Amino acid sequence: MALNKKGSRRVAIDGIEYRWRIRRKPSCMQGLCWTPLTYAVEAATGSQPGTNLTFTSGQAHPSNWVGVETGPIRPAHVVASIREARDHGWDPTRVGSPFQLDRSAGFIAQS
Repeated sequence: MALNKKGSRRVAIDGIEYRWRIRRKPSCMQGLCWTPLTYAVEAATGSQPGTNLTFTSGQAHPSNWVGVETGPIRPAHVVASIREARDHGWDPTRVGSPFQLDRSAGFIAQS
């Protein structure tokens, strides 16, 4: 499934353009800081969509409802996650289920 172009950002790595997007409004679980922030990445080039990367971070969504402070996701973080996913076998041109990369081991849910 292709990402919505509106609200997405582009980043180039090794000559390949990617589009990434963080959900503008947090899900209910993210808003309450019960689950961490996730973002999606896809290859921006090509005529057909391939496999998306779903990255789960170890921090709260910046628009959470309980006031937990969090830092921004910068393009450098996205580049690092794309490179890590590629090292673990993610092929953005292959069609299939989203590739999951979970780095939320240090996330502490709020209660």
